[in-house]
Amino acid sequence: MNILFTCGGTAGHVNPAVALARIFQERNPGCRVLFVGADGGMETRLVPKEGYPIQTVTITNFHRSLAPADIAHNLGTLVNMQKSKKQAQRILDEFQPDLVVGTGGYASFPVVKEAARRHIPTAVHESNAVPGLTTKALSKVVDCVMVGFEESRAHYDNPDKVVVTGTPVRGDFFRYTRQEARKQLGIEDNRPLLLSYWGSLGAEVMNRQMVDFIAKECYEGAPFRHIHGAGRDFSWMQEELLRRGLKLGDNGVEVREYIYDMPLVMAAADVVLCRAGASTISELTAIAKPAILVPSPNVTANHQEKNARVLSDQGAAVLLLEKDCQGDELYEQAEALLRDRSRRDDMIRALTNMAVPDAGEKIYITLRSLMRG
Repeated sequence: MNILFTCGGTAGHVNPAVALARIFQERNPGCRVLFVGADGGMETRLVPKEGYPIQTVTITNFHRSLAPADIAHNLGTLVNMQKSKKQAQRILDEFQPDLVVGTGGYASFPVVKEAARRHIPTAVHESNAVPGLTTKALSKVVDCVMVGFEESRAHYDNPDKVVVTGTPVRGDFFRYTRQEARKQLGIEDNRPLLLSYWGSLGAEVMNRQMVDFIAKECYEGAPFRHIHGAGRDFSWMQEELLRRGLKLGDNGVEVREYIYDMPLVMAAADVVLCRAGASTISELTAIAKPAILVPSPNVTANHQEKNARVLSDQGAAVLLLEKDCQGDELYEQAEALLRDRSRRDDMIRALTNMAVPDAGEKIYITLRSLMRG
């Protein structure tokens, strides 16, 4: 059995494919897996770390502006589309897949389209609430479209082809109860825990907000515990907090460069403050973790805000736009939710109702049915 996954651009596209690859190999000894991504994409670093081979195609996006530089870029994209088509044909000829699955990213387009033309069983999975251009285009030619939320079905021309499967989440996120996670982190008091972190897109804007946020909670006697992942802004954040005379750690407020044990910390948290990328939304929903979502405004088609609205419309999360995070608004929203156990319980129930239990299993069954069909 040969299974080809094609994905890229963001971890939110790569992670579901890796989770599915593991399921296929666990259930089918001898199953061969190949990934296809875009030249220079982050998938060329992420996929090999997971132990899988990856080949690439030369593919770029389209710019919607009519500025001369963007027109030139789009002409280059048209050339690359022809090049990627030939590369996809070669890859399919050599690997001879029994199934081709696209999980998002421009690299999916030439590979999945060519596989569909050859009548190889094909499917796409969309983690975002609203499909991107690639998924929308491929939905017209594939055998099956898999989505994370029931609300997503209406965005496709052929709803009968759409299956609500949820999005696979790494098993590590289900390993700990809140109590077990707090104990492992050495948390001995009863203060609620806030977890905050931002993605690379626009992270500096929000990390500057977090300096004032952390200062305010320290001045108020650290009414709740707080672990913040600063990422690439760690050095200047640490310097700024020290300049303000704030010493963290002993008071239960901690700033880390990276949160390497995210499943553990998220399990211990009572509220998560974060962006609204596909992977994050899937993890929050899967483990029913209340959150305040501040979507990045710097993403294609504003898909993070659309992701966040799916949850907020069901009462499963708080949506706060970045432009509204001025002054103490972010702090006041977080403090109010941390103090309101009843509201958090309502959010947990809403998240539980939205979750698709064992999404990986449901996707596997769907794909195996395609192969048999």
